Amino acid sequence: MGMDESSQEYEDYMLLVRGAEAQLIEKKSRFIATVRPVADEGEAAAFIEEMKKKYYDARHNCSAYVIGSRAQITRSSDDGEPSGTAGRPMLEVLLGSEIRNVAAVVTRYFGGTLLGTGGLVRAYSGVLKEALLKCETARQHFGVRMRIRTDYNAVGRIQHLLASKGISIEDSVYAADVEMTVIAPIEEYDRLCKELMESTNARAELEELERMYYFI
Repeated sequence: MGMDESSQEYEDYMLLVRGAEAQLIEKKSRFIATVRPVADEGEAAAFIEEMKKKYYDARHNCSAYVIGSRAQITRSSDDGEPSGTAGRPMLEVLLGSEIRNVAAVVTRYFGGTLLGTGGLVRAYSGVLKEALLKCETARQHFGVRMRIRTDYNAVGRIQHLLASKGISIEDSVYAADVEMTVIAPIEEYDRLCKELMESTNARAELEELERMYYFI
């Protein structure tokens, strides 16, 4: 693909795999946090609307979401709570967790007692933190999916080299030649290409397929 970004530009992040819920009672007010993975703003907006319909009789449905590997898109809403007491603290919790592509709605059923600014911040933040602890996440690392084509004589050496670096083989095709598909961490890619050529006496053909984040 001819990309030359340095590995420092691609930081690991946590991707939300499965969401969760949590509840908190504070001075008779009930707070319900719902967390869900979202791929884009459209999904986030649909999720927030779904929660508003589900909890239509609640006093507030405050929300926040973070989308993109570098948190390129962030939004929050206090939904009628005093400014800065709900949506923004929720967003700070999401950003602090390093989880990306995540949306959260905290629903509040008012219990008749005012909590004050500090109490609201603690309640909205606290119930969301509890929900995040129940979520399933997976660390994402930036790498290069590549195809290695070689003759049968070099297969053992290539397999040994990959194993020594902890790089697993995604797919292998045995025909006239052998083709292996692997994902190499971005910081290992250039060195791996050099060592593959050295170990096979330049008989391997290397093809970069794509650069992407992958689970580790």
